[in-house]
Amino acid sequence: MGDELSRLRPEQRDLLGRWVPDARLLADHSWGLVDTVVLELSSNQGRLVAKAGGPDDSHIGRELRAHREWTHPLATTGHAPTLLYGDASAKVLITRYLPGQLLEGTSAQDDPDTYRQAGELLARYHGQVSAHDPEWRDKFRARVRRDLDRPHRIDPGIEQMVRSDVSTWPGGGSDVVPTHGDWQPRNWLIDDGVVRVIDFGRADLRPATEDFVRLARQDFSRNPRLEAAFLDGYGDDPRDPEQWHRDLVGEAVGTAVWAYGVGDERFERFGHGLLRSLYPSAG
Repeated sequence: MGDELSRLRPEQRDLLGRWVPDARLLADHSWGLVDTVVLELSSNQGRLVAKAGGPDDSHIGRELRAHREWTHPLATTGHAPTLLYGDASAKVLITRYLPGQLLEGTSAQDDPDTYRQAGELLARYHGQVSAHDPEWRDKFRARVRRDLDRPHRIDPGIEQMVRSDVSTWPGGGSDVVPTHGDWQPRNWLIDDGVVRVIDFGRADLRPATEDFVRLARQDFSRNPRLEAAFLDGYGDDPRDPEQWHRDLVGEAVGTAVWAYGVGDERFERFGHGLLRSLYPSAG
């Protein structure tokens, strides 16, 4: 694994060699737009996945927390990976390989049963613990403003409307649950009709509806049957109309700004389209 390991920092290579000394590379699943390395390995310990973050990475720590505190209800039934090793300071972890094909782009992405299963899994994940964050709404509002202060190409008229809108948003707290942070087909696997979930690098305690926004912006909007199946699996619809609007604005701003930052022009255009749909009077 010479060339692939050269992308890891020395402490990450050392830990990998200590944890899985006989590791053999099967595939490199790194995305390329960010500095996270994802390697599929074989060893005497079985088929594994190693993930390592760059110096500025914040996802590995979140993923380790998710595995240690929240993924148990899904991992024990084979619907999420099982953590074997991890080091938050070195930003590296190893999980058991989870069988299946990435679901995005397959026929399963248009199958309502996929979304029913995904809704059931999310309800199980959300339902294990609930807390109250007394500053959640303040932090959410600050996050959107922080995104707008970063470099972007959002239309100035839309940016002004967003800033004006955000200034009216209420502060205070909200009930929060363990959320995945990127619950959508790109992070689902399909294995002989069974849906599984990967990549908990954005996991955190948030309102439950934050795991609905990425599905709403793409799959639900193109086929209402998928939304109905998802809600059937989840058990109810926790979306309050006023807060749901704020959730969608935060998602649209974050999409446009993040995509510009990593140079993904197609995704950036998608984010701009979301903003135009939310603020049609901007022209």
